Amino acid sequence: MKKNMIENFKKHFNRTDGQVYYSPGRVNLIGEHIDYNGGFVFPCALSYGTYGIAAMRDDRYVRVFSNPFSKEAYIFDLDHLVKDQTHAWADYIKGSIKAILDKGYKIEFGIDLYIEGTLPVNAGLSSSSSLELLIIYIFDQLNNLKLNRPEMAILGKNVENNFIGVNSGIMDQFIIATAKKNHAILLNTDTLDYQQIPLYLKEYSLLIVNSNKQRGLADSKYNERYQECQDSLSILKPKFGIKNLCSLTDEQLELSKDLLSETVYRRTRHVQTEQMRTILSSKALQDGHIEAFAKLMTASHMSLKNDYEVTGIELDTLVDALLDSGAVGARMTGAGFGGCVVAIVKTDELEKITKLTQEIYTNKIGYEPSFYSVLPEDGVSII
Repeated sequence: MKKNMIENFKKHFNRTDGQVYYSPGRVNLIGEHIDYNGGFVFPCALSYGTYGIAAMRDDRYVRVFSNPFSKEAYIFDLDHLVKDQTHAWADYIKGSIKAILDKGYKIEFGIDLYIEGTLPVNAGLSSSSSLELLIIYIFDQLNNLKLNRPEMAILGKNVENNFIGVNSGIMDQFIIATAKKNHAILLNTDTLDYQQIPLYLKEYSLLIVNSNKQRGLADSKYNERYQECQDSLSILKPKFGIKNLCSLTDEQLELSKDLLSETVYRRTRHVQTEQMRTILSSKALQDGHIEAFAKLMTASHMSLKNDYEVTGIELDTLVDALLDSGAVGARMTGAGFGGCVVAIVKTDELEKITKLTQEIYTNKIGYEPSFYSVLPEDGVSII
């Protein structure tokens, strides 16, 4: 890939002085839709991601080619970072630069930039956060900003919240910034304290299956779920003195039944129980109890299906098909409403499970899923 990036940079910009960077995607193993509720999440970075090659210019323009998004150079000025509906993918680049500038950091010169990705777009594997952290890291390196990894993650979250307009938490950007090869991180999204947990699955493998249902995060029901959680917190905080929904005890959750609507109560129940599942999952993995970890993943999916209602027929069909075919655990990952499922399967059964799942899903849904056997990778870096 590095050789290919160098060749394309020369082709598009007639330059040979570019540096190549890699920013991974991520999969959240468990702990879904609780990062904006102050909960623990348990993601790892992926061996699929976004590659960029960049070199400094002597003016304040950014010229970028992005395969497959642009056949011609897209050019913008560092002093005019505004959204562009005709090139929406470039908003993540502009937003990332603006987030840096808004924090008071100086960027004197633009860059020439070529980007390629191996992540499926709109699959729930954080292609947008991968791009954001790539841009933030490139400008950090070229301008000697000396950002630390958590600071990069916070800037990436600011891009989503303030420029793109998605009320997401910090999980995606944080794992992409701080990931360690062959590890997942247990992240407290309230305090940003985190622990690197070895991710060694023994005779099992990590399998990601893309439903191939297209979805747009910003115009999905993601913001609606966020608001439902805020509504719950506004009622329960003065009653119980909690800081966030993930602070609810079992007893307080039970008492909240009479305080909340039936729908908002179910959203709250998912948040509180998912917090517990995430903590138990990290312990199970540390103790080498892979099947216990996998069962908690499946329980997470059932909560996301029944209480949080963010799955849908495609993701539910994939989970059922994987489990029926021999997976020891499976759950949707990401925002939902399409996207991907993550599963734990025995390595020597990977081919069989993949084949059976493909047949079941295609027969019911009408089109094929895509399969990715993945490894936990390092965070954003120079290559």
